[in-house]
Amino acid sequence: MPSKPIPGSTGEVLTCLPSPYLPHPATGLLYLPRFLAKCAYVKAHGALPKSYAKNYKRGLDRFLCMHLGIDPGAVEKIVHESATNDEIEAKLKELFPADVKAIKWNRELAQKGMTVAGREFLTEALTNMGCADRAEQIISVPDLIDFDEGRIE
Repeated sequence: MPSKPIPGSTGEVLTCLPSPYLPHPATGLLYLPRFLAKCAYVKAHGALPKSYAKNYKRGLDRFLCMHLGIDPGAVEKIVHESATNDEIEAKLKELFPADVKAIKWNRELAQKGMTVAGREFLTEALTNMGCADRAEQIISVPDLIDFDEGRIE
């Protein structure tokens, strides 16, 4: 039977966040709903758990924003200052470039962790989770996120 993460090995796990593979309805950008959900979590709770805070507006959040040519803080500000999802969407449309190059970003996201250095990172993370045997199945950073949050058995 394939291994599962050792409970608590990565810190607190938020299963309320969407998969990095969920596309944003208006743009088609993968991961954007997750970043927006993290911003909303901070708005509602004041902060993310430590296990998530270390990469908030960094890591994949920042890579997405770099792709769009925007500051992650601008997205956070929109979420925090908006009263409704429709307001958030309207402000994001103004902030984002006309062409978000969703296909390019989605391909890059799905391949995060597939370089030699990325594979080393994934192997180390899986080992720390007690799941070194899963290195052939968990092949990208989005996979690692979904695995840690229980979306990959």
